[in-house]
Amino acid sequence: MSAIADVARLAGVAKATASRALSGRGYVSDETRSKVIAAAAQIGYVASPNAASLVTGRTQSVGVIIPFISRWFFAEVLESLEQALLARGYDMTLYNLPTHSAERERVFDFFLARKRFDGVISVGVELSDTEVTQLHRTGRPLVGIGGEIPGAHTIAIDDIAAARLATEHLLTLGHTDIRHVGGDQAHQMDFAVHTKRLTGFTDAMRTAGLPTDNGFTACAFTVPGGHQAGLALLSDPHQRPTAVFAASDEIAVGLIIAARELGLHIPTDLSVIGIDGHPYADMFHLTTIEQHPRNQATLAVDTLLTELENTTTTTLLTRAPTNLVLRASTSPPR
Repeated sequence: MSAIADVARLAGVAKATASRALSGRGYVSDETRSKVIAAAAQIGYVASPNAASLVTGRTQSVGVIIPFISRWFFAEVLESLEQALLARGYDMTLYNLPTHSAERERVFDFFLARKRFDGVISVGVELSDTEVTQLHRTGRPLVGIGGEIPGAHTIAIDDIAAARLATEHLLTLGHTDIRHVGGDQAHQMDFAVHTKRLTGFTDAMRTAGLPTDNGFTACAFTVPGGHQAGLALLSDPHQRPTAVFAASDEIAVGLIIAARELGLHIPTDLSVIGIDGHPYADMFHLTTIEQHPRNQATLAVDTLLTELENTTTTTLLTRAPTNLVLRASTSPPR
């Protein structure tokens, strides 16, 4: 196997220069870096991560824990995390974290505690005090996405404010008979997302002096969940609201499909607004509150690598921005 000395000899530079050129640490001119990279490619040199770790104390690897892979928000975050880490020269090890179980305990007791990572990114996982303590004991930075983690820099939207904004949009249009279709309060997502979005809806309605009794319908955070809830909510013309705030874009799409099946026109018969910025939103002309999961992922990587360069640890909550996108699914009531 070729060694760094062979690369240096072929490129006509010192071993230290070749090492800096290939590791990206320390100044090397662009011309020299190109010569070293070309020499390494010519003889098939591959840097040893173990050797580099001994010298730098870094593994160039980040552990990522995530509860779901196939759901839209988590898939968007995961893909963007991988792209951002690769662009910075970092590998990624993924743990699809189960709910509290023996398997989850093994992830924290063995893999995350003993495997060498430069840092950990937690996506949408509400960690227990014990789990947070275990991660902090590694002495590596921990960054969270989706909700606050004690002692760690976390990035999350304000779910209450986003839900309030969505409801206020409908109120501004003149709607007073508004319902919220969202997650089951007895089966919460981590960080109480279901409750927070219901709270934002309730706050906006009460501020407008409108009743909130019987204003909530629970369903799964999916298109089929929204479809099923929509059929139940919209079937009776005497009880039908003029507008619905859906807790996610997927729920909203399901509601729109149900409304069409019942012969209703969007938005003249029913206005619908969601939260997310899902790719389906544009196709269904859905008004929504965008939360930009890819931007959250990029910010998490930037935050983690910045903390790696600093000895001081700051505990901050970064509110990821959201924005209202107006499309053709909402209008004043007929």
